Amino acid sequence: MSPAATTASDPAEEAFAAGLARVLDPAGWDLLQTLPPYTEADALALGATLRRAGHDPELVAAVLTQARLRAKGAEKFGEFAHSMLFTPRGLEQATRLPVAALHARRFLDAGVSSLADLGCGIGGDAMAASALGLAVTAVDRDPVTVAVATVNLQPFPSSRAVLGEAEQADLSGIDGIWMDPARRTVRGPARRLHDPEQYSPPLSAVTALARRLGGGEQDGPLGVKLGPGIDRDALPPDTETQWISWHGHVLEADCWFGPVRTPGVAHSALVIGSGGAALLRDVEESDPTGPAPSPVPDPVPGPLGAHLYEPDGAVIRAGLIGRLARDLDAHTIDPTIAYLTSDAAVSTPFAHGYAVRHVMPFSIKRLTAYLREHRLGRLEIKKRGTALEPEELRRRLRPRRFGDEAATLVLTRIAGEQSVIVADPHAREGGPSAA
Repeated sequence: MSPAATTASDPAEEAFAAGLARVLDPAGWDLLQTLPPYTEADALALGATLRRAGHDPELVAAVLTQARLRAKGAEKFGEFAHSMLFTPRGLEQATRLPVAALHARRFLDAGVSSLADLGCGIGGDAMAASALGLAVTAVDRDPVTVAVATVNLQPFPSSRAVLGEAEQADLSGIDGIWMDPARRTVRGPARRLHDPEQYSPPLSAVTALARRLGGGEQDGPLGVKLGPGIDRDALPPDTETQWISWHGHVLEADCWFGPVRTPGVAHSALVIGSGGAALLRDVEESDPTGPAPSPVPDPVPGPLGAHLYEPDGAVIRAGLIGRLARDLDAHTIDPTIAYLTSDAAVSTPFAHGYAVRHVMPFSIKRLTAYLREHRLGRLEIKKRGTALEPEELRRRLRPRRFGDEAATLVLTRIAGEQSVIVADPHAREGGPSAA
């Protein structure tokens, strides 16, 4: 399929499609494979060298664009990026390969052998599933994206990319579905959509597909990637939603239907860091025959203890503050603030811990005096529950004039009062472990 068949009306997208068509020609593909590793500093000189060698300027621009995207894609796809093709938007929205492998593992463990990836984008999830031995039919409605996914799936002869709409996909021979609905506006400046019924396709259509896959009486094995900010009340019943954090950044919320959900679990948080992965669920042990779990209530606020804990964003999004507080024997410092505190120093993959050095009502004058007295000039500034931005506070304090000692300032509310906590981060030993 020629990517030049795109229906996009955006001139930049049309130009990209035309360039991609040149790259997919044998001469263009061969030229792309001969390029050295891309560096921004050398790009202009390399382009000039290629043009002097007689290569068409438009082809040179197209292959350099792919080389640049491959270099950027290595952060998500590792060494595989160097043999892939990308679109700028597709790379931005693609699932990281290690996370895509976790998606695929769910289907494999549920006995799925043939998977439909509906809204496949550049094919990251389809690649991960194919690498685990699943036969994947990757579907997307954009011809340029399908052309890119076709190239990326070439190492997997049992998988293919086709043009089509998710809701009308042919599911004959398919026993599992993965979906990644469009969650951004397509007209005007791109902005994220938070209402799942504004997704394309909407969440209600996804739910209908799960029931269709299950034969109409029950949900079939379906997983769908949602925005991490989705309202928990908007989630379909009898599903499991897992929020995934990657090195401190909440990437996505994955909703699982039928056999690929964990029985008895409604919400979970998967925290992935340099030491591994840790899982926190709303129940300790899943019981497929038992009643639906009742969430652990949020703790009653209390006074600031000797240690402050900042829960990972996935834990907060999943509504598991109460579960984490119970596990840490901690409580909140304010009913509206997701900081936890206790007198014990505890190591947990689900929160960053800080030893409290001092706490004071918020006052620039008082804080300035404290920093000067303790020679605190290297500051990490965090905030929750206050309108003052860290960089604004840093500008007003000009902390480097006070000395070379380091500390963390936490701007927050304690029992409804604007406060500043001066703290030292706990040493981070080891890596996350499952819980």
